[in-house]
Amino acid sequence: MYKNILLPTDGSDLSKNAVQHGIQLAKAVKAKVTSVTIITPSQLFMLEPEIVTETPEDYMKHMVNFASKCLDQVKAAALAEGVSCDVLYLEHDSPYEAIIETANNQHCDLIVMASHGRRGISAIVLGSETVKVLTHSTIPVLVYR
Repeated sequence: MYKNILLPTDGSDLSKNAVQHGIQLAKAVKAKVTSVTIITPSQLFMLEPEIVTETPEDYMKHMVNFASKCLDQVKAAALAEGVSCDVLYLEHDSPYEAIIETANNQHCDLIVMASHGRRGISAIVLGSETVKVLTHSTIPVLVYR
């Protein structure tokens, strides 16, 4: 059925739940998993520049450490279930595009990701990376709620 399942993660509790579900699915169908965390570049424009407390280099160092922590958790969870796991992080301005590109580049045949549950006007205004992946991906997407 599936051979390589992509598990995007942002480290949130909802994302962790989706990752765990994806790992269980991979185990059941004897697939491997690939997990990705997307780092968005530091925004250099702000309404009040005096509130910036990190240099772009410090920001990237912090984000790489955070990404590594998220991916280490996924790798440990997968290995605990006997599921093969590759991990990577990418720097990209558009997380949904990076998720789709990763799925294609890593030859994934399913993307499992969390729905962050925004509803009403906040969902319309804020958008959702999950909705954007659903809209633009040609690879099947399983949304975990």
